Amino acid sequence: MTMNNPNPATRCKVQGASGEAFLTTYHSPLTTVSRGYTLVELVIAVGVFALIMMLASGAYIVMISISRQTQGTATGVNNLAFAIETMTRTIRTGTNYSCNPGGGGGGGGGGDCSGRSTFYVMDSDGNSVDYAFSNGVITQNGAALTDPSVNITSLAFYAYGTGRPPSDYHAPRVTFIVSGTVSSGPGKTEPFTVESGATMRGSDI
Repeated sequence: MTMNNPNPATRCKVQGASGEAFLTTYHSPLTTVSRGYTLVELVIAVGVFALIMMLASGAYIVMISISRQTQGTATGVNNLAFAIETMTRTIRTGTNYSCNPGGGGGGGGGGDCSGRSTFYVMDSDGNSVDYAFSNGVITQNGAALTDPSVNITSLAFYAYGTGRPPSDYHAPRVTFIVSGTVSSGPGKTEPFTVESGATMRGSDI
């Protein structure tokens, strides 16, 4: 039967003056000691982890807030762009420009104006259309054209060349300026001022 020696030995041959001799060295086995974490180390580890999570959570909340503000602003801007494009297209393809009631849709022409908040035009289908500023919105024939997220504070029309020959040979042109604020989040707004214009595509002769 072969038995393992718990203390293995190493024999070395030594050459001396009196002859050869053998030196035997015994090795004790290595002892491995398992050591756990101390309470202080655990507290430090948990504290560092909590600090990292707090910083990450703060950055995540800030990103969500910025994203919501951006989406709110984009919604308002897109709605305002749609309203301005609708007005510009109708004015460009329409006739009988006027800032006076009954001037545009009535077919008699209305005369030039400067800084008026109401404008009248006959669209390409022959229908009377009026644009006006009322209670923070732009209206088209009395119906709101802008979204509640857009608060209009000023709408001014400038019409030139609305007369007819022989008193006026200029092409009718309308410029309008819109000012207001757009919502960018709860309790936050961004101011804006937009200018657009259109020249009558057809002839007023």
